[in-house]
Amino acid sequence: MSPVGHVEGPPDRLWADLATAVEAVRMELGGAHAAREQALRSCREAIRHSGLSIRAIHQLDPERAAGEASAAESAIRVAQDVLAPYPRLAAAGFLHDAEKEYAEAVLTSALVTGGALPGRDAVGVSGAAWLNGLAEAASELRRHLLDRLRAGELERGEELLGSMEACYELLVTVDWPDAVTGGLRRTTDALRAVLERSRSDVTTTVVQERLRRAVEERRAVEEHDRPEAGRSER
Repeated sequence: MSPVGHVEGPPDRLWADLATAVEAVRMELGGAHAAREQALRSCREAIRHSGLSIRAIHQLDPERAAGEASAAESAIRVAQDVLAPYPRLAAAGFLHDAEKEYAEAVLTSALVTGGALPGRDAVGVSGAAWLNGLAEAASELRRHLLDRLRAGELERGEELLGSMEACYELLVTVDWPDAVTGGLRRTTDALRAVLERSRSDVTTTVVQERLRRAVEERRAVEEHDRPEAGRSER
């Protein structure tokens, strides 16, 4: 019997069992940490390349835009692969953000060029990331729309506005909680504000263009009538 106040150490078998169990968890957590660090780096790369791709789209440089989008996709696939064994880490949010940015770059390119719009499976991201990427791509069209209006391409500006409206009309039908959609309602609300400003810009430009044409037509009529008046006086 042990003396009063003396605490015996754990039996050798218990110690061995504890050491084995803790080491297994330690290895698992170490793998999760390594995967998280690698995925974070890849996600940051994906976001950077996605932003550069969108910039190239606005600069009318489709070749560079495609190259940056390809680099973003490669980074996304690395992050997805390393996080596949760790679903809790994959749901932490940073992968969703990177997928959303990549989807935005791909969808912005399709909306600007008028090509076929790739679906979620074609882009290779989650449904929530694809929807949020579409909302942000539609908002991104505002910049391209304004560039086209400044270049005097009114019809093209109206086409882009129509694309924005179509995206918004479909996105508002996805009425699920933000926990499911990744905050889509907030992104769609932001798109609505952008859409209203863009509609105002296009409307103002259309009215100004009509006024300009009316003035030019009136001036042309006056220029045409002036020689006739001179000849009749003679």
